[in-house]
Formats: sequence, structure tokens, C-alpha cells
Amino acid sequence: MKPSDISVGIELPPLDLHLTRSDVVRYAGASTDFNPIHHSDRMARALGLPGVVVHGMWTMGAALRIVTDWVGDPALVTSYFARFTAPVAVPDDDTGTTVQVRARVVAVSDGVATIALEADHDGHKVLGAARAEVRLP
Repeated sequence: MKPSDISVGIELPPLDLHLTRSDVVRYAGASTDFNPIHHSDRMARALGLPGVVVHGMWTMGAALRIVTDWVGDPALVTSYFARFTAPVAVPDDDTGTTVQVRARVVAVSDGVATIALEADHDGHKVLGAARAEVRLP
């Protein structure tokens, strides 16, 4: 990718993030976030959730991969922001679920590209106002 090739409106290659209940458990261990909503359907439902949900930080971090894959060097990401707008429920089966991530360049100025990200799960937007800034190589 050459900086001169980057312009407003460019769409990054889409990214599908597949995860299973086992992935949620492994992330809980890595992050030391053992909140029962991430492993117990009973506890998640008691709080009004549809069942076990993946950690919001997993969704946010994994979604950024659309940008890091595109730019080729994670160190070029200078900022990233997102709001959590809906939970990602993960069924207790062998199939799991998928979060679809899309992104496009919304601004380019002074060697920095601003990327807007959209992440959807089962027809619901799961990240809002998601933006990353990337220093162009």
C-alpha cells in the first residue's frame, strides 16, 4: 500500500470473526475477566442477556484486525475508539457464531487515514462510533 493510493471512500476487505464458547472461555482466562455472563447462561439470562456473551473488549480488539491486516503493521495504528452497542451472544454448540466487520476510509489528512468500522452480529450493530487512525507508511 502506497500513501498515494489511499483516498476517502476506499473500502477495506471485509472480515468475518468466528468464535465459539471455547474461545470465550480462553479469552476470559487471558484477560482474567471471569464475570459469569461470559460462561454461565443462567447468570447471563438473570441479567436480561440472551445467554453467554463474549467480552466487549474481545469484540473491539478483534474488529481492529480489519485495519491491522490492511495496513500491514499494527504499530501504524495511532488511535482507536468504539462504543459497545449490543452484546454478542455465543451459543453453547459446536458451530459458534460470527461477527461481520466492514471498514472504509473516511478521511485522509497529513499522512493519517481515519477508518470507520462497522461490526454486526445477527443483524445488530455491536460497535458504535468505531474509528481508527492510521499513520500511512
